[in-house]
Amino acid sequence: MGKGMDFQSKVVLVYGAGKSGVGACDLLTELGARVILYDEKDAVSVELKHPERVEIRSGELTDVGGVDLVVLSPGVPTDLPQVVMLREMGLPIWGEVELAYRAGHGRVLAITGTNGKTTTTSLVGAIMKAACPEVFVVGNIGTAYTGVAARTTEESVVVAEISSFQLETIHEFHPKVSAILNITPDHLNRHHTMEEYIRVKEQITLNQDKEDVCVLNYEDSVLREFGERMCPARVLWFSSARELDEGFFLRGQEIIWRHDGVEEALLDVEKLLLIGTHNYENVMAAAAVAIAAGVAKETVVSVCESFPPVPHRIEYAGEKRGVIWYNDSKGTNPDAAIKGIEAMKRPTFLIAGGYDKGSDYTDWIRAFGGRVKKLVLEGKTRFDIRKAALACGFPEGDIVVLDTMKEAMDYCRDHAVAGDAVLLSPACASWGEFPNFEVRGEVFKQYVQEEI
Repeated sequence: MGKGMDFQSKVVLVYGAGKSGVGACDLLTELGARVILYDEKDAVSVELKHPERVEIRSGELTDVGGVDLVVLSPGVPTDLPQVVMLREMGLPIWGEVELAYRAGHGRVLAITGTNGKTTTTSLVGAIMKAACPEVFVVGNIGTAYTGVAARTTEESVVVAEISSFQLETIHEFHPKVSAILNITPDHLNRHHTMEEYIRVKEQITLNQDKEDVCVLNYEDSVLREFGERMCPARVLWFSSARELDEGFFLRGQEIIWRHDGVEEALLDVEKLLLIGTHNYENVMAAAAVAIAAGVAKETVVSVCESFPPVPHRIEYAGEKRGVIWYNDSKGTNPDAAIKGIEAMKRPTFLIAGGYDKGSDYTDWIRAFGGRVKKLVLEGKTRFDIRKAALACGFPEGDIVVLDTMKEAMDYCRDHAVAGDAVLLSPACASWGEFPNFEVRGEVFKQYVQEEI
């Protein structure tokens, strides 16, 4: 439950003038605060709901006298010299999630993890909307938490997808039910070490206690150790690989729920629109979160069986001349991209590459399993992936290195034949050529519809 904190007469420095920063400004001014919006870029041009209450600054940050609070946009690294300076001045530094939580009300259900967050959060949101009158689905999924916080009430349920960047700056954020789906290497350019990335992900439970629930993946060795030894909340496990004494697990094609000495068959995965073991894990996690939040089993099953795949995650984009095209633009790291290639049943032209997040591509390439007919590389990481592929024994003659995704799509259009598949599953972020994975995926789908 949020605090509904009083921001009247507070002076707040919002650091970062992107979408999150603008959302924070609008919330703070709506709540009566005076805001200084700062960005290092020399010229800042934004649309604000209450511009008369916002002072915009750019360039070098010098005078911060009179500031009560700093709200840091998630895209701003916490170890930047100016952020360190603000911290050393004794100013509290919050992120947008902390701000929204302090300003809001109601129960919070929060989901994090390296992969599967968007599908699981969307599914939990759909289940909760079927069971509760006032539900907001927010966070890294697209709708800023700050954009709805002022509208929440004590009856609200907030379902939030939370990234590691957002978890770096929480203090009192307290979900009633949390979930950590998995932890595999990602964003090491930001967090620097795997240990720090793990620590930040586990921060989602920072303020939970045994009255709360944390849903964890038993098949993730990091999370298993965390759940058995350190998690402050009551742990609810799920597993796709073994039967559990308590929790949710996959037995053949059935999801089973064991609790309080009782075993119940929850649902048959053959009835789901979602495909693949990774999606069955997402369904188990979502069911666990919803049931822990008090939703009836029958409601959970009904919504899960009718829930469609989320956009940009192994999304069917069309079939042209016997070639099926799939959009997996949300495969922004090697582990997520493994799920994409494992779902392919045809010889596949795999389009990959993009922004360098410091990832190791070895396990992803080894997971190709003979499915990849051509590895079509573009973006900044194209030569790094080529080097890794050759080191893994992938045939040099089946690697195509190009500059842009347009060139990669053109190559696939001109060389794929009936019976093949084309899969956009980049194993990299989109930044550079595209502002986000959604735009990258929409460009891919538009190409399929218009250019083939």
